[in-house]
Amino acid sequence: MNIIVILFPLALGLGLLGLGAFFWCMRSGQFADLEGAAWRVLQDDDAAASPVEKQPR
Repeated sequence: MNIIVILFPLALGLGLLGLGAFFWCMRSGQFADLEGAAWRVLQDDDAAASPVEKQPR
């Protein structure tokens, strides 16, 4: 029964810590662009650049 006295405040504290971290992420804009990173992975930036032509010596 004594373990409940330790675990209940610990669980409550961790839950409040997680909730605080979630609200901090929402306020700082972490979830503003959910699809941007997924599209940036698929873009091929190397193909957009013109190939360097070798000059004859």
